[in-house]
Amino acid sequence: MKLYVMRHGQTDWNVAGKVQGCTDIELNENGVEQAKKAREKFNQCEIDVILCSPLKRTRKTAEIVNQDKQVPIVFEERLKERNFGDLEGKRPEKYQQKFTNAWNCLLNTKEDNIEPVVDLCDKVWGFLDEVKEKYQDKNVLLVTHGAISHVILAYFEGIEDDGTMRMSGMGNCEIREFEWNKEYNYG
Repeated sequence: MKLYVMRHGQTDWNVAGKVQGCTDIELNENGVEQAKKAREKFNQCEIDVILCSPLKRTRKTAEIVNQDKQVPIVFEERLKERNFGDLEGKRPEKYQQKFTNAWNCLLNTKEDNIEPVVDLCDKVWGFLDEVKEKYQDKNVLLVTHGAISHVILAYFEGIEDDGTMRMSGMGNCEIREFEWNKEYNYG
């Protein structure tokens, strides 16, 4: 079983450097073009099913990427982007310490109505456990978001002793491949 993880295409909020979270933003023109280019890579992969966040930017990305193959797409709430509460629509550099704290599993901050990181990990990791069981003989593409990709990376690589989570650094429409019981070194 192979697990491919793809971040959605670009949005206007990505360009503006705003935190999107679960605000439902559409792809921009560049995001559509990124998805079309990603389709070329996707067409080289053997994929049996796409599991996709229900937000507009991921849905559209998955639809474009899947135009040639037409594999089943299943929309999954647990792949929906992290709720960044009061910080959605804002630029993160003004709130750097809050964002740093929001990614620390030992602090598990609940400030500014941000979804606690431990809750997010429990949700996504439980989902990944189900995917591993349900699709054990399949190759799966997850079409999701930046924050969810951080949590997926932590599922495979773990969390630092100080509670911090490594950021995946995935670009728009980037696709990464994961396998259970394999060592990873992105960075």
